Amino acid sequence: MESMNIVKINQPAPLFETKAFQAGKEIKVKLKDYKKKWVVLAFYPADFTFICPTELGDFADHYDEFRKLNTEVLSVSTDTVFVHKAWHDNSPTIAKIKYPMLADPTGAICRAYGTYIESEGLSFRATFIIDPDGNVKWYEIHDNSIGRSTSEILRKLKAAQYVREHGAEVCPVNWQPGARTLKPGLDLVGKI
Repeated sequence: MESMNIVKINQPAPLFETKAFQAGKEIKVKLKDYKKKWVVLAFYPADFTFICPTELGDFADHYDEFRKLNTEVLSVSTDTVFVHKAWHDNSPTIAKIKYPMLADPTGAICRAYGTYIESEGLSFRATFIIDPDGNVKWYEIHDNSIGRSTSEILRKLKAAQYVREHGAEVCPVNWQPGARTLKPGLDLVGKI
């Protein structure tokens, strides 16, 4: 049986504490330590695979942009920190990563977020955007054969940040920073 997703939009993200690999070291990561920051939580099936390094490498290539947006990227798989280190030491793509690579060998974090595949002991490919209050603003879970788009995740993060700052406005389809927003109200009904 696959995990049931219990995560809800605009509700608190499930808290966790786990080991992670970052900058050549084993560290401890607690989600609650990221209050006042945005978090992009990127679940992936496993180290030493095929689509995963392309995605994690793309997150690494955009990491400075995420940080400028007061956002931490956290990748999560059911591998241990030792496997993360071995992958880091053997893959030029993974060696670029500066963000924490979380270890979830028991699948507890994956289960809490509804991404765990019980029959495989792996996670579905999934991404969650968590706001500075610890609430989930957006998520996507999909088949492991389909890679995600870091550019689209950045777009959605920027939209979530814009709406947080400009509560009376919303971002329409394909919105990009600087583009026109909408202010919901009766005067817009039937005019779009």
